[in-house]
Amino acid sequence: MSAPALLCLALALLAWPVAPGAAQRLRPTGQPSGHRPRPGTAMHRWALRSGPATAALVAGLLLSTPVVAVLAAVCAAAGARVVRARAETVAEDRRTRALAEALGVLVAEVRSGRPLAEAAGAAAAGCPDPATARVLVPVLRLGEAPQVRPRDPLGPALVRLAAAVRLSGATGCSLAAVVGAVEDDLRARLRTAAELRSAVAGPRASATVLAGLPVFGLLMGAGVGADPWRVLTTTTPGTVLLVLGVGLELAGLAWSARLVGRVVRG
Repeated sequence: MSAPALLCLALALLAWPVAPGAAQRLRPTGQPSGHRPRPGTAMHRWALRSGPATAALVAGLLLSTPVVAVLAAVCAAAGARVVRARAETVAEDRRTRALAEALGVLVAEVRSGRPLAEAAGAAAAGCPDPATARVLVPVLRLGEAPQVRPRDPLGPALVRLAAAVRLSGATGCSLAAVVGAVEDDLRARLRTAAELRSAVAGPRASATVLAGLPVFGLLMGAGVGADPWRVLTTTTPGTVLLVLGVGLELAGLAWSARLVGRVVRG
């Protein structure tokens, strides 16, 4: 396939509309099923996922060969996936910390003798994350278990809180003990995750350094006048070696990430 054809294909993929089912899957956790997303929200998120790979593909077609363009798109997609995973981890930690702080406020309010509705309002007001606060209010006031993703770290805590609220409404028992236990569990989870990330910081740094060595080798070769990039992109053996090297590089990074992820997830 020629470079203009690949360029047109990349632009067509970037402008392709999002199916309704995809927009439904992209709905944030805790958002009501009947909520209508803002126009362009689903397209914007889809563009964030496919934008780096498409941009790399277009740049490769304009500046180099189709093989380099495809390899650049694959590497950009892999890098964007890593960035999204780290951003999701940060967001999950922020939500967990916000829920723990809100539950701390709730425990103090319940133990001071305030009604559950007022205590729930105070807990929502003391929650640093507005999205978590919106999910928490119906859980505490009505005992409704929210719809959460299967791997949402806050899912079990919210389900336990909803069950505790229903039990308290049926029997009149205090919520303070259960809510305090959930808060302690969330804070312990945050401490454990921070310790594990600190423990694997060294292996992650080593994997990053090793991943950058081939690029450093190309720069050294270009510095001594060998021009390795021309050999890799304009000759058949060089192209084969380039594809093989990029494949091995991505495989090694994926394997290292899997080993580190297994340690972090326990």
